[in-house]
Amino acid sequence: MEKSEKWLVGVDLGGTNIKFAFLSENGDILYRWSIPTDVSDAGNNIIPDMASSISQKLQENKQTTSNVKGIGIGAPAFMNMETGFIYEAINLGWKNIDIRSMLEQRLKLPVVIDNDANVAALGEMWKGAGIGSKDLLCITIGTGIGGGIIINGEIIHGTNGMAGEIGHITVNPENGILCNCGKHGCLETISSATGMVRQAIAEIDNHQESLLFTSYQQNGHITAKTIVQAAIENDTYALKIIDRSSYYLGLALANIANTINPSRIVIGGGVSKAGSLLLDSIRKYFNEFALPRVQMGADLAIATLGNDAGVIGAAWLVKNKL
Repeated sequence: MEKSEKWLVGVDLGGTNIKFAFLSENGDILYRWSIPTDVSDAGNNIIPDMASSISQKLQENKQTTSNVKGIGIGAPAFMNMETGFIYEAINLGWKNIDIRSMLEQRLKLPVVIDNDANVAALGEMWKGAGIGSKDLLCITIGTGIGGGIIINGEIIHGTNGMAGEIGHITVNPENGILCNCGKHGCLETISSATGMVRQAIAEIDNHQESLLFTSYQQNGHITAKTIVQAAIENDTYALKIIDRSSYYLGLALANIANTINPSRIVIGGGVSKAGSLLLDSIRKYFNEFALPRVQMGADLAIATLGNDAGVIGAAWLVKNKL
């Protein structure tokens, strides 16, 4: 890296941990670290913690703010994309927080912010499974389901920042489960990690031959990781849960693809660790519901950046928006 080149700071702000990285302008990670997210006192310690951690790591790396272009942040929040003002971040305890100006005052550096799912999508476009694609649909399957839609290289935000809420597409309106958003039958009530676990427990007594039943008896609970591992080991009940979840994922992704005609659909998040097992299952149902020419154009892929997607995408914001 040239001495004159400025560093980019990428921040992935989560409800449990805050991940940070210093990156080159080419998107190479130079140094990474994380700190716990202090959600006590309505999240009032989070911004001071972020600022002091960045300052401390710059000192440790013998750098000053003059060598930093800016700070990019991905946050799990409803926000004003132009100003960075956060209306609500449920997992952080925040309401009506002007994170951008607060951090800029503390660090004397420019700050740019976007929704965490959008930022992960940008990371995959820049350095991950979406390289070479300017029309990209990215879905993250974890505790919930997040999404980012990139058209012609730009994230789509919509009128008030709500574009890409893929997890809240209604896929089971008639007898769907109540979602945290207040609606019934959202995609994430079925196909998220939480949704898969709920499915497994609901019928566990009818599948006493399953590895999942044994795990439930031994541990008193089941995780999505357990379901994925059992499916990889060809457990019939686990495969049934993956199949049902994939059906609704394939349906939702096909309907979005029929609308935006992406060249690539990237699937990330913890559940994506099922790899080809999940991807092949989703692709089967995607092909059932997508128009033939939409299928031809859309390549489905598992995300490659893992936990680095957020910090890399946040650095992309600094490089391209500041």
